[in-house]
Amino acid sequence: MSEKEVKTIYPCVPLRGVSIFPNTVVHFDIGRDKSIKALEAAMADERILFVSSQMDENILIPTFDDIYKVGTLIRVNQMLKINGDAVRVLVTGLARAEIEEGFEGGDFMSCTLKQIDDDLGEDGLSVEDKAGLRVLTDLFIEHAALSPQLTDEIVDKTLAEDDPIALVDKMASELAISVQRKQEILEAIPFSERLKLLISVITEENEIAEVEKELAQKVKENVDNNQKEYFLKERMRVIQEELGEDENAQAEADAWLEKLDELKLDELVDTKVRKEIKRFSRMAPSSAESSVIRTYVETILELPWNSASKVNTNLNKASKVLERDHYGLKKVKERVLEYLAVIHLCKTIKGPILCLVGPPGTGKTSIAKSIAESTGRKFIRMSLGGVRDEAEIRGHRRTYIGAIPGRIINGIKEVGVNNPVFLFDEIDKIGADYKGDPSSALLEVLDPEQNNTFTDHFLEVPFDLSKVLFITTANTLDTIPRPLLDRMEVIEVSGYTEQEKIQIAEKYLLPKQIKEHGLKKDAVKLSEPALSDIINYYTRESGVRNLEREIGSICRKAAFLTVTSNKKTFTVSPRNLDKFLGKKKYHYDTIKGVSEVGVVTGMAWTSVGGDTLSVEASFVQGSGKLSLTGNLGEVMQESARAGITYIRSIAEEIGVDPEFSKNMDLHIHVPEGAVPKDGPSAGVTMFTAVVSALTGVPVKKEVAMTGEITLHGKVLPVGGIKEKVLAAHRAGIKTILLPKENMKDTEEIPASVLKQLKFVPLEYAKEALGHALDDKKHPKKKTTKKSGGKK
Repeated sequence: MSEKEVKTIYPCVPLRGVSIFPNTVVHFDIGRDKSIKALEAAMADERILFVSSQMDENILIPTFDDIYKVGTLIRVNQMLKINGDAVRVLVTGLARAEIEEGFEGGDFMSCTLKQIDDDLGEDGLSVEDKAGLRVLTDLFIEHAALSPQLTDEIVDKTLAEDDPIALVDKMASELAISVQRKQEILEAIPFSERLKLLISVITEENEIAEVEKELAQKVKENVDNNQKEYFLKERMRVIQEELGEDENAQAEADAWLEKLDELKLDELVDTKVRKEIKRFSRMAPSSAESSVIRTYVETILELPWNSASKVNTNLNKASKVLERDHYGLKKVKERVLEYLAVIHLCKTIKGPILCLVGPPGTGKTSIAKSIAESTGRKFIRMSLGGVRDEAEIRGHRRTYIGAIPGRIINGIKEVGVNNPVFLFDEIDKIGADYKGDPSSALLEVLDPEQNNTFTDHFLEVPFDLSKVLFITTANTLDTIPRPLLDRMEVIEVSGYTEQEKIQIAEKYLLPKQIKEHGLKKDAVKLSEPALSDIINYYTRESGVRNLEREIGSICRKAAFLTVTSNKKTFTVSPRNLDKFLGKKKYHYDTIKGVSEVGVVTGMAWTSVGGDTLSVEASFVQGSGKLSLTGNLGEVMQESARAGITYIRSIAEEIGVDPEFSKNMDLHIHVPEGAVPKDGPSAGVTMFTAVVSALTGVPVKKEVAMTGEITLHGKVLPVGGIKEKVLAAHRAGIKTILLPKENMKDTEEIPASVLKQLKFVPLEYAKEALGHALDDKKHPKKKTTKKSGGKK
């Protein structure tokens, strides 16, 4: 063997389950991103690349350690894009080659090669090799006769090759053997060794094929015997029926027909079911089709076509149930009772589907259960989190083995009534993949104009869902498809205030946890300050799920002490709270110190409630550069730039040097830089901080603000007012500056909080200066009129 060192760097493609030999023309598919980029690099050059098989085809992202060192240098003849991003290529094997050095750092794998010269030398074939080649040819013809995949055309084309090396490579390429065996043949050097190895491989494959042929013949004989046994058993069954010793399929079919007559279904459904029952009665009970029809007919007959729960029409009872199970949520309860009142008057459920949207732990699922109880309906819950298969909604067609109805029909069949409360939980977590889009299947289910003829793929007949009271829950509306959201009426289930959480803990959570932990009724006493500390320093949520978990931890500790120390009662206060729950997990900002220049308290909304944040601004001598730090999002950065532009437009009016943007560098920073922040509601806050830094006038410490700012200084409304105000109140804020259009949102804030706060409506951003800056002589005092600023 002679080796020629190849210093050119070639693109490299790892092959999965495929081996390519020199002197052959083959096609294969490329789907991996790196491999496609390697192919594109080769096509852009001389169409030459190196391929080698993976040792383990299950590895998705192989390295050079995962492929064989010896492979094949190939030329790409043709490439064609197929389904998705995959590419099908037609290539010609040029020569064997061995990897000299691999490179993995770029967009694709590449390597330098040692090309392996594979010639017969000056003497050509030896007598032994000529004899071996004849034996190999006979073995290949014999193998083709035993292998259906090797057609006469393939054999003739392969044996027409005159070059011995190319002939051996083509024969090896056509064999249906493992990649490992083909790799042994590819690496066999010199030619005489490869010839002997291939003769050995084909001989072994021929012997295996002969054994398989014998086994197939024996299996056929066994099948014939089984058929004979089947006919004998059928005769025996007929004899037993004649003697009255066994029920036949006709008796079962007759029982179904009697039940079908009692149901009095629509003509379409009745005809369909009778046809299936007739087919069943003519089939052998042991056939696979017979069991499918049995499942189908039994499902149809078990469905509650005409069975319904007696619906409670007493709204007072419904109201009592809602009040008993849930504290607060006044607007949600009112909306639910209004909805039930309309149903009572109209005697139907024509109208939008309810969608309860709110943070985790706020009681959305339990509200749905209470609605079922208050109306006297059965309750079905289906979690849509992670559901990606349309068949979960619509069922499988009966052509599939093991086909079953969808979960909607299955749930209704199990509860036995056609008017339950059906809860689709976590509808915002629904997914989609190659099996279909479940959200599209829900469009018909949740449309009152269509769901009276809902057709499950398994049933193949319409079933009336218009009597079902559908309710959905979600944490956010952002991920719900718009056509699906259009079919639902959204009811916001906002987070609880601290006082509401205390009431919930005292009335519901603590008694429940005491009972679940086997303690006596008054064994654990939690003071209101202790509950407040648990809410503020051990949980950070809009709901009460973690609050219940922490109360459970206290009860668990009390249970342990009850058993070990015989102590019967436990009083938990802020002083000994850490003995039960450990160190505080969270903290909230509180107003401390004195008023500072360029430091303003803003208000933010998070998924677990409101919070306060400081916005800092500072100027240094420079050339007008702007720095924004604190992990700010794009929208928040845009708000800062809009505020600065507005300041420049009214600089003289508010007593600021108009040239500040040319000779000063501005830096705006929002602390807690590890926490991402975004949204437009900090526009007024950043505007005030910059003006304070420019004028040197400090900002009042007890003032907080929120609002989006425009280029002309107009203050636009923002969301999450209730949560933001409660967070500001908790931090010790006394005065809150809000967009004028958000003042109506203060109605949702508890009266006890409203009494302690002063609200200032803002129409233009410069109005905030007179209330926020701690300088009675500041020129802003004369600009509080509602003007649009400089145009």
